[in-house]
Amino acid sequence: MNFRATFCDPFKADIIELGNIQKDKIIETFENTPWIDFLRKMELAKEDEIFFSPSLEIENKDTKHGLSISAVGVPNNYEFYIFYKRPKKIKILFGLKEKIDNNYTSDKTGQTKKDVIDCLDALLRNDMEYLASKIGH
Repeated sequence: MNFRATFCDPFKADIIELGNIQKDKIIETFENTPWIDFLRKMELAKEDEIFFSPSLEIENKDTKHGLSISAVGVPNNYEFYIFYKRPKKIKILFGLKEKIDNNYTSDKTGQTKKDVIDCLDALLRNDMEYLASKIGH
């Protein structure tokens, strides 16, 4: 499987393309991201200096399934939002037709570091059933 990563630095207007990432480096990259440091700096910054919540996105380039993880809150009380993006067949025109939405996204708030690692592990194992049940349909 081929994975790519991007990162949103709260203080940079453009998304940072990290490029291809080895499967065995993905969880390590999440764990080594200084989430609390970013939240601490955001507390002290002016609102117009902040462009994003700190976010890491990992996409399986083969299946087009991906997770975006954002840290929100304050350093001593924060949580993660997990966004699950994937191609999904959706109904349109009152259910009479179906089409593929290549960027169908569902999200879940209030997630812990363990929840994120479990979801990243599921993405790495290609366990889409787990992700659909955990993050939403």
